[in-house]
Amino acid sequence: MSTGSASSSGASSGARPSGSARMNIGQVLEQLRPDFPGVTIPKIRFLEDKGLIKPERTPAGYRKFSADDVTRLRYVLRMQRDHYLPLKVIGEHLDAIDRGLEPPPIEPVVPTVPTVALAADGMPSPESFRRRDDLRLSRKELLKVAEVSEELLEQLEQFGLLSPRPGTGHYDTDALVVARTARELADFGIEPRHLRAFKAAADREVGLVQQVVAPLERGRDAAASARAADAASEIAALSVRLHATLVKTGLSR
Repeated sequence: MSTGSASSSGASSGARPSGSARMNIGQVLEQLRPDFPGVTIPKIRFLEDKGLIKPERTPAGYRKFSADDVTRLRYVLRMQRDHYLPLKVIGEHLDAIDRGLEPPPIEPVVPTVPTVALAADGMPSPESFRRRDDLRLSRKELLKVAEVSEELLEQLEQFGLLSPRPGTGHYDTDALVVARTARELADFGIEPRHLRAFKAAADREVGLVQQVVAPLERGRDAAASARAADAASEIAALSVRLHATLVKTGLSR
């Protein structure tokens, strides 16, 4: 796939090593992060396993990426983020581009889904807990956009990990994020039944937040409710940051 082909497809350009310079996977991650904050090294390796990129290997087995490899990654990530295309379809697009053809036109599926607000360290910010959106997806739309099977969605509902909005039968952004994340975890062999521990931990954290903000909600002035909501958002963001850091610390031991 040539650099020009992906650029014509709208891939964001960043500072890249010139000529035939090769990058390691960490350098590639640094280039992608400004446009795709959620990308990780395991994600890049997963896309390689799926045959969407083919970096060179040194005699010692280390990956070495070219500028074209980075352009190809940008295309894959953008097609996933902006158009919700399955990897199989993205692979077909790349194959067409590699053969000098134009990829097929992309048909819109649903309106753009709001992104999660992130702090500078990549963790969800308090704003992400304050935000409420009006996204409403049918079951069929959720299956298509999240790229999950009916079986996986049923299991997620069975274990209480997501559910449609009461009275409407539609799914919101949170349900979409849970479904997508569960699908990505399934690629590593983690099944919905394994996620019950995450749900139990989240329920305990919610209980703690509610316990702390309850006195604020009982305030008599008109701003009491707003103060309680702001406090809940701040505490929730701090809880997620602490949880992520503890997991990171545990894995590094």
